[in-house]
Amino acid sequence: MLSANPRLLEITYGEPIEKAVAQIEKLLTGTYVIMKRSIALLLLLGDEDMANQVRKAEGDRYEAIVQVVKEAESQFDMPLNYVISVERYKISQKVVKQVVTQNEGNARTLSGKLSAITMHPVFGSILLLLVLYFGLYQFVGVFGAGTVVNFLENSIFGKFILPPISHFIEVTIPWDWLKELLARQYGILTLGIRYAIAIVLPIVGTFFLMFSVIEDTGYLPRIAMLVDRVFKKIGLNGRAVIPMTLGFGCDTMATMVSRTLETKRERFIATLLLSLAIPCSAQLGVILALLSGHPLALLIWVFFIVLVFLLVGFLTAKLMPGESPTFYMEVPPLRLPKLSNVLVKTYTRMQWYFIEILPLFIIASVLIWIGNITGLFHALVTLIEPVVRWIGLPNQAAEMFLFGFFRRDYGAAGLYDLQKAGLLSIRQLVVSSVTLTLFVPCIAQFAMTIKVRGLKAALGLSLIHIS
Repeated sequence: MLSANPRLLEITYGEPIEKAVAQIEKLLTGTYVIMKRSIALLLLLGDEDMANQVRKAEGDRYEAIVQVVKEAESQFDMPLNYVISVERYKISQKVVKQVVTQNEGNARTLSGKLSAITMHPVFGSILLLLVLYFGLYQFVGVFGAGTVVNFLENSIFGKFILPPISHFIEVTIPWDWLKELLARQYGILTLGIRYAIAIVLPIVGTFFLMFSVIEDTGYLPRIAMLVDRVFKKIGLNGRAVIPMTLGFGCDTMATMVSRTLETKRERFIATLLLSLAIPCSAQLGVILALLSGHPLALLIWVFFIVLVFLLVGFLTAKLMPGESPTFYMEVPPLRLPKLSNVLVKTYTRMQWYFIEILPLFIIASVLIWIGNITGLFHALVTLIEPVVRWIGLPNQAAEMFLFGFFRRDYGAAGLYDLQKAGLLSIRQLVVSSVTLTLFVPCIAQFAMTIKVRGLKAALGLSLIHIS
């Protein structure tokens, strides 16, 4: 609410919050350096530093203040920090309208017209499909997962790196267990490093480069505005496009970013959909590369994954209580991507890949090696084989799914090896691609889900995958 005096801005947040603020102000008797109203609002916003300060200053009265905060929270379906933020946004918009004169001529410029097109329900959707086709399918899927992977795996690793290293290890190391660990079927070099550098790195690298270009143009917020209406049907809003888009790079990172969503309901739905129906860049790139020569098979895979994404989101939104929050987002002007920005963003993400993800490939190789020499790996593969045969796949696909549990990237690379060996028909390739996409999250994503959602939620999500 704005004061009638243009020189004085008085901000109020509605009767429930104002009542809570007044009650907290009366309970505050300590000495503070800021106004009591500001302290009350910070407590309602959940500021931990202020809560600790008030707890020390007020002693026994602090519990009464906590009860006031809880009573205020019970008046709303959304968190108080969201409610207060929305009210502040509305007030700021009123102020802007009073003091800012907008030049409508900008909307008639080429940039303004293009900006409007990107958020138009029809033309914006067509533009998004073109971006997905040329950005993900052609650049990441065909060029990254096809051309670059073939060059690195077949020419560089297949001819110049692995043969001499494997020969050297076989000749110089007398212990079979160490040979197995380093350079045989499940070795660190032949499996972990080869998968990480020759197969996954080109896919992740091309995805990060394309994502950096899209991000630097200012197109990402426009995608959020475009999909907001659809996302509301599945219990989310346009803001969720950020973790969903990041999920195409790494679902573990996207699960962590989902914490920025406003409500617990949104965060749970986003985590479920990320783990269930969003393939990471390695999976996506390999699947696009393998199915690119068979357009109908690719179309079936896309249709099925989109159907699962929308159907599961819709049913989850219906079963879980609560309403989708109001969505607002700053939309920056469109601009040509700046080369230095794109390179810095891509470099930073690639650095993250080498520091955070590459060691996981090595650890996964060691775990698979341990499982292989102890017989546990073989026992698990034997346990999975009947299920694999039941869905029409060869027994060798059981290893691929077991790899996928250690790292989704491993599962994707395993699928690549099966296809290269000629073990999968087109039908089996589609079935394995769909199943691998919907498979249980990898260990890293499972651990991140435990961290941000708790063990109970992580186990529940895994049960949904299995069922």
